[in-house]
Amino acid sequence: MDVRIGDTVILKKPHPCGGNRFLVLRTGVDFKLRCLQCGHEIMAPRVKIEKSIRAVEHAEP
Repeated sequence: MDVRIGDTVILKKPHPCGGNRFLVLRTGVDFKLRCLQCGHEIMAPRVKIEKSIRAVEHAEP
């Protein structure tokens, strides 16, 4: 899956704050994401995040 730093991902399950849009801060074996609603940052394994992605909004180059 083509996910780059600066992209916004929309996940299937919402964050506890109610938002489901996250900004990608880091990629690799793990993804570091920031919730765009509350600002909380999470790190999760790439496999888990790729399964839960509904859509990717690519950042402008």
